[in-house]
Amino acid sequence: MPSSLRRGSARPGARRFRMVVTDVDGTLTDARRRLDPLAIRWVRRLEAAGIPVALATGNVLPISLALYRSLGLTGPIVAENGGMLYDKDPEGRETVDRLADVRVARAAYRVLVRAGLPVRRLFTDRWRESEVALEPNVSVARIRRALAGRAIHVESTGFAVHLMERGAGKLPALERALSRRGLRPKDCVILGDGDNDVAMLRAAGFGVSFASASSRARRAADYVTRGAYAAGFDEGLKASHVLD
Repeated sequence: MPSSLRRGSARPGARRFRMVVTDVDGTLTDARRRLDPLAIRWVRRLEAAGIPVALATGNVLPISLALYRSLGLTGPIVAENGGMLYDKDPEGRETVDRLADVRVARAAYRVLVRAGLPVRRLFTDRWRESEVALEPNVSVARIRRALAGRAIHVESTGFAVHLMERGAGKLPALERALSRRGLRPKDCVILGDGDNDVAMLRAAGFGVSFASASSRARRAADYVTRGAYAAGFDEGLKASHVLD
């Protein structure tokens, strides 16, 4: 698939980007969700250059925080698809905000079970505090039909289907974290590959998606890479000229 730069988007290098925000699965990893050494080298280069790296993921906060600390990151963490926000205050104290009501998601899950859908919760759901995540064995369209009329947001990452209180998502959580630093999404390079990254990609200063991404993510991005997974991460950051 050829790389592309969306017409009307900011040209790479047109501004000094202040932060890089990245999804995790399918972005920092390979197809089997194994962390790629190429991505590790990139995030450490960015941090060494004084550009914070933030995670915006559907993963639960404990997994995300372990990865964040291992990589030496300093940006915020948007976890559980935007339901949880981890950051540090100006004094360096760790803070966690829960931005969605898990009871809404659990009620929606019970509706799906009563409707006879063969939904299965992810193993990591035992640690989720703001949403319910399902294995992707039932289509998003079928789940949305079963939940029609309810205040629930259904979104796919490609690796899972997320049930969340309406109004939640990665972008609102990211905007909340950035505003505390005097930043906006336009100040960021944002990389993502799933439908749940679409809003962030549209709001980004430079949005990167991948040959391996969903069609919606590719359409939302400023730049679509030839490479898949972490190879695309490398290509997209080079195209952004974030370190130039």
